[in-house]
Amino acid sequence: MTGRYLLLGMIAGLIAGVLAFGVGKVWGEPPVAAAIAIEEAGSEAEAPAGHDAEHSHDAAAGTVTADSAAEAEPAGHSHSHGDEEGFSRETQAGLGLLTGMAVFGAGLGGLFALAFAFVQGRFSHLSAAGTAAVMAALGYVAVVLVPFLKYPANPPAVGHGETIGLRTQVFFAMMVLSLVALAVSVAVARSGSDRWRWGILGGVVYLALVTIAGHVLPAINEVPATFPGDLLWQFRIVSLVVEAVLWAGIGLIFGQLVQRTLARDPGLRQRLA
Repeated sequence: MTGRYLLLGMIAGLIAGVLAFGVGKVWGEPPVAAAIAIEEAGSEAEAPAGHDAEHSHDAAAGTVTADSAAEAEPAGHSHSHGDEEGFSRETQAGLGLLTGMAVFGAGLGGLFALAFAFVQGRFSHLSAAGTAAVMAALGYVAVVLVPFLKYPANPPAVGHGETIGLRTQVFFAMMVLSLVALAVSVAVARSGSDRWRWGILGGVVYLALVTIAGHVLPAINEVPATFPGDLLWQFRIVSLVVEAVLWAGIGLIFGQLVQRTLARDPGLRQRLA
């Protein structure tokens, strides 16, 4: 049955990924394009200054060489969004984004299905649709929302290239700690007979653990003072909405697919009961 869950999860994730792509394309692409325009404008503004300074130095020294002219090329030019990377911006924002979201959604849906196969019947006695919906909500909070509160998403032109490794590491560290805190809180919530009281206690435990984790991990703020605040938060809000569509789509679609599978096979439903 786990194999069937896995297939249904990947199908649900694929559909949810396409839905998330639609949201990102309509509402997410405009702030991304605006941020890229700001980044490219900054690079173009730095280029003449870099060349002028180099030529002034060479003129004073009396030597202008091909090597010195090449060294005057600003480092920012190595980060482009056009045809120099092999794909046009239109291709990246269209087919590239669709493919990425579909593949990511299918992979996430497969992991979601494996988690569902472990949870259903052991830790949850809700219907398949109910369990999937609860798991999707908890997953969104633990994997997306809580890490976002510590390390919110940033559009292009925000962040230094030399810190991308550190930013990736601390973000995933926050995500892992959030998932560990979720597991601990679920264990606490299930340890008592009073479901509501112990459920609230489990929630408090989760909030306490992620708060501690947020204080322990380093803060990173690389947003330029000149970057438009409304554009920054438009991008961040849309990123949360896209992730919400993805997780909600996986939870709802997968739950319905499993429910229909069990309805068509009463013997399978009895074996899983």
